[in-house]
Parts: sequence; structure tokens; C-alpha cells
Amino acid sequence: MRSLVAGALAVVGGIALGSLGFEGMSAAPGQGNQPSPFVDASVQSDVSPPLRHIPPAKHEPKLHEHPWRRPEGAQGGSPDSVIQSAPGAPVNLSTILNFAGVGNGDYGFVPDAAPPDTNGAVGATQYVQWVNESFAVFNKTTGALVYGPVPGNTIWSGFGGGCQTNNDGDPIVQYDKQANRWIFTQFSVSTTPYLQCVAVSTTSDATGPYNRYAFSYSNQFPDYPKLGVWPDGYYVTYNMFLNGFSFSGPRVCAWDRQAMLSGAGQVTQVCFQIGNGVHSLLPSDLDGTAAPAVGEPNLLARINTGTAVQVWQFHVDFVTPSNSTLTGPTSLAVASFTRACGGGTCVPQPGTSQQLDSLADRAMYRFAYRHFGGFESWVLNHSVATSLARRNKPVGSGIRWYELRNTGTPGSLPTVFQQSTFAPDSAYRWMGSIAQDKFGDILVGYSVSSSSVSPAIRVAGRLPGDPLGTLGAESNVQVGGGSQQGFNLERWGDYSAMSVDPGDDCTLYYTNEYLKANGAFNWSTRIGKFKFPGC
Repeated sequence: MRSLVAGALAVVGGIALGSLGFEGMSAAPGQGNQPSPFVDASVQSDVSPPLRHIPPAKHEPKLHEHPWRRPEGAQGGSPDSVIQSAPGAPVNLSTILNFAGVGNGDYGFVPDAAPPDTNGAVGATQYVQWVNESFAVFNKTTGALVYGPVPGNTIWSGFGGGCQTNNDGDPIVQYDKQANRWIFTQFSVSTTPYLQCVAVSTTSDATGPYNRYAFSYSNQFPDYPKLGVWPDGYYVTYNMFLNGFSFSGPRVCAWDRQAMLSGAGQVTQVCFQIGNGVHSLLPSDLDGTAAPAVGEPNLLARINTGTAVQVWQFHVDFVTPSNSTLTGPTSLAVASFTRACGGGTCVPQPGTSQQLDSLADRAMYRFAYRHFGGFESWVLNHSVATSLARRNKPVGSGIRWYELRNTGTPGSLPTVFQQSTFAPDSAYRWMGSIAQDKFGDILVGYSVSSSSVSPAIRVAGRLPGDPLGTLGAESNVQVGGGSQQGFNLERWGDYSAMSVDPGDDCTLYYTNEYLKANGAFNWSTRIGKFKFPGC
């Protein structure tokens, strides 16, 4: 994501390429070359006071934010053979709680950035939601506000440098379920060197102290960071732009999880730079209490040009970093698809000609992993066209979702177990997030809009015994009250978040955005809490 202020780029030109340069760049996919790892360490670290004792950082409005895109060639239209055009049987999903997140008029918050990049995670006792440019902590049982909203860089107050000064967004908050710790991360890109700022809590209390770190990417802009928790590391993926403009390809990095949990003064990161023939990878993110096999690589995934999901295996070795490997890509064949809106903007809204961006050029966060004992399972989603008009122009948008499974040796590559495109009517569905509970119940959350339906938040789910590739009747989390309007405000969301409660490994939380009324920079968010029957 880049930030625009009054229509001008708020990024600074590069500096000389340092240790995180192109020496590890691979050839484009299909050329048979694998990248070599390159290694460096955090450039800054400390331990914060308890967050609840830190005064909120000064708010610096950003006005407008955009993710950067890799240039794409035209994608030919392909009919979708796995559309689910009617909902399946109801699954009696229970809505346990539904409460306001950070948004317009809630908890004293007034948006001045768009989109919110709505993200959230659930921990032992709390739910944390983070949007551009603020986060808040809630009681997960009651939904009561515990802390905030405060600017995102509050958590780096007193840290110094760009992490303290800049509040640039693209936030991710995660909960390490194995260690019962919080992970907060956002980038610092208003100044150089470009940084990724990371804070790992010292307890399960999100308002307590944090081990804080900064990783430098020199003059490589680390766009669209996505974080996955894995037993041997925290894995992060980026789209890199040299000096903030020229696409360099995706970069995948692993941070030394044990060192960050222990509060080490310096933390190693091992990275691979992939060629610019691909973009927008997602790391596997562990759900549940059953860990993958010791030493099992983290699986990374992205959607291909309409016929495959591509995967890589990243094995990190922090003892001998040069032994770290990134293998792939391997293409897993899927039913043909055409990206919704051709990957760009076409989602209609009521009462306006202004359309919303599908962000259908990439898979949506998270790539959620779960170990079920006899097999390993990953779930993934993205937005696809539901029909093709004249000259193969993509029309409509549905949620294409997959479950990948490995039933063989732990660490083997998975295959596609089930897949479907959820499009039960003509409304556009996009901006999804997907996860499954400990029994394999799957829940997908997403945005819905049409010329007669204001952008709304819905969920749909399935039980393990349901016919493969089907979701049940959808439920409203929040009915939309207006359409997003205003100059150059086509972006919607950038991502949403489905997370699983580590307490019972059953309860699922979903957060996304909507508008209470027509307007610009007036978005709100909602947080829903759900449970499947029998879980």
C-alpha cells in the first residue's frame, strides 16, 4: 500500500541498496532456478512499558491509501464450472455477539483514511481490532471496549525512528496461540529506510509490555505485508517496489520467533526474493493446538492466472541460515476462473455510478492451516467473476474458496480436496476471509454489494458432512446503510479477518467494513462472534 496525501505521493525516494538487495533474486517461474537466502538482523529493538501506560501517539491524518499493483497482462475469460448458484442447507450457525468495531462515530473515532484495511484477532481474554490508522482492545466475552482507539504507532512510542514517527498502516494483528502472545506489525514508509515494525507481547494481555523490533528493507518498499504464525518462525510476505515505484517481485521472510518471544536484543530474519513474474503470496497461519511436524516447512500460496493455485515450501534454519530453502512453485490445478472485475474495479453500489475495487488480483488473507491428526488442511479464498459478457468481459463476483489437504507424509505437498464459487444470487461478493474450527466446520466472511444492496457484511458456513464444495445459507453480520462516494475512493477494505478463539478452538470472530450512510471517509466496522452447532 502507498499513501496519498492531497493527491501527492507521500513516499520518499530511495537510498543506496544495502544488504537486502537483489543478490537473492530468482528467475521468473518456470525457468527452474531457485533463489538463495539472504540474512540480516533487526536494526532496532527494546522492551516497551505496558501499553496501557503509554499516552496515545499524535494523530497524523493520511487521507487516502492505495495498495500498489504489479502490472498485469489481460486475462482471458474462462467460464466457472464450480459455481454454487443457490445456498445449501442451513447450518444453524449461532451469532453469539455482534458489536461495533473502530469506525465512524464509534468510541469517538473519526476516519480520515481509506480504506480501513480491517484486521483483527482473538486471544485468551481479548479481541484486538486494527484499522488504518488506529487499534482498539475489546473484552472478547462482552465486546466491551478495554483500550483505545489509539493511533497504531502508539505501540512504538519511545522506540524512536520511523516506527515511532510514522503511522503508515497496512496493519496486521495476530495471536500466537502456542505461546499466548500478541503480534502487532505495520510498515513505516513515509521516510526511508523502509521499515517493518513488529511488537510481540510479553504476556497474553494486549495492554501489557511488548518486545519491539524494526527490520529495514533499505530502498525496497515492503507493500502489502501479510503475517503467518508457524512453530519455527513468524513468516511474512511482501510485494517489493524498488524506491517505492518499480516492482521487484515478492519477498518472503521468516523472523526468529523464539528470539522475539524471549525479548532478544537482535533478531535474525531470513529472506528470499522471488522474481517479478509473480506477486502477492500468503504464508500459512497456524490455527488450533495441534502443531505441524517438527521442521515442517511453511507453505506459501498465491492464485495463478486462472487455472491454478501456486505453492512454495519455505524451510528456515536459524542455526545455519544458509541451509534455509524455498522450493517451488508447484501448481495445483483448480477449476478455471476469471478474476472478478478482471482483477480491478467494477463492484456496483446503489445510488451512484462509483464502483468499488474487487482486489481480485490476489488471494485474500488468511491462508489458514490446521492439523487434524490424520491429515493437514489449508483454506484459501479469492474473488472471481460469476459470468462473462460480450468479448469475455467479467461480470459479477463470487467467493472462490478451496480446501487443500495433505493426507500423506507431514510436509508433503497438498492437493485440492474441495473447491467452489459461492454466488447464490446476482449480488457481488468479495473481500473474503476464511477459517475452520477444530471439527472442520468452515466459515467464510465477505462483503456484499449490488446496484440495490449497499455494501454489507455477511458470512456463510458449512459442516464437515455437507456435500463437498457447498456453503449453507448466508447470514447478515451488518446491513449496509450507504454507498462509498468521493473522488478516487474505489478501494474497499484491502482485507478482512476471520479468526478462531484459542480458548475453545470453536468460536470464530469476523470483522469487516460497511458504511452507515452515503459519503466519503465515513466507514464503520463490525465484529461478529459465531459458533457452529455441536462445537
